[in-house]
Amino acid sequence: MAYLQLQGIEKFFGSHRAIKGVDLTINQGEFVVFVGPSGCGKSTLLRLIAGLEHIDGGKLVLDGRDITHLPSSKRDLAMVFQSYALYPHMSVYENMSFALKLAKVDEATIRDKVDRAAKILNLTPYLQRTPKELSGGQRQRVAIGRAIVRAPKVFLFDEPLSNLDAALRGQTRIEIAQLHRDLGATTIYVTHDQVEAMTLADRIVVLRDGLIEQVGTPLELYDRPANQFVAQFIGSPQMNVVEGAQVPTVPHVPAGGFVGLRPEDVTLTPAAEATPGTVPGTVRLVEALGAETLIYVATDAGAQLVSRLASRSTLHSGDRVAIAINAGNAHRFDAQGRAARLP
Repeated sequence: MAYLQLQGIEKFFGSHRAIKGVDLTINQGEFVVFVGPSGCGKSTLLRLIAGLEHIDGGKLVLDGRDITHLPSSKRDLAMVFQSYALYPHMSVYENMSFALKLAKVDEATIRDKVDRAAKILNLTPYLQRTPKELSGGQRQRVAIGRAIVRAPKVFLFDEPLSNLDAALRGQTRIEIAQLHRDLGATTIYVTHDQVEAMTLADRIVVLRDGLIEQVGTPLELYDRPANQFVAQFIGSPQMNVVEGAQVPTVPHVPAGGFVGLRPEDVTLTPAAEATPGTVPGTVRLVEALGAETLIYVATDAGAQLVSRLASRSTLHSGDRVAIAINAGNAHRFDAQGRAARLP
């Protein structure tokens, strides 16, 4: 059932049309992630939903109620920012309970809600500490706890992990995923990190220039991208995209079109072991990552490719290789970058 509906949402900054008529339906309990490059409009769209920016066109409906022009305090939403936005002079308990006190909630209910949120987020031992006595990950958990105690209809996260180091990002990402499962809350999450998007989302919304390029589950976007932009944005390392003429082993490429190859569908062997159908090339760089190896190669026809191996390799920069391509998994794009169907 549609829970949050964006109907033709538009936003102008002066004469610049930043959000260009976005239509999107989010179901109750879904975890939806907005991704896209810098300037694509993902944070602006989140702020429009939150009521922090004025909607210039279209309609926003939450649980059957038109909230298009309601102030943020009346929308029954809670937002967690990148910058934590904690009061430095207040304890963790006071930060988490502040909105409830403003709403004149009785003290017993406040304590019950804060204690419950603190237990969920493993913050109980830190309730009397101030933010300066906490790590970055703990501060972000306090910001999340402040949202939980309000029991909103929708949680909004605006790049909440970008200020954390790599280890804390991974740990906090796990905690957010677990929190979503425990609460069953409807969540919209903005990130520029497509790994976060792939691991957290029920559905991903890929944005570019104020428009939605594609909406789908992480694996739908990975396996069936609607266009070259989505294909190269989802997946790390990104999909190899080369001119069709440079990969003659892939049939049915539209005239002037392109071939997309995931790194795992490009296999390398020493040139001496070449077989019919392989493409000759030269290794440019080897990145040994332990559990996997990324090998960058250039074909003799000039195509630049990266191969991902789920093992270690004896190849080195400068080695001649035979490149085998899994044509059955190849993606085909027309000259405009749109996904092309097989005949």
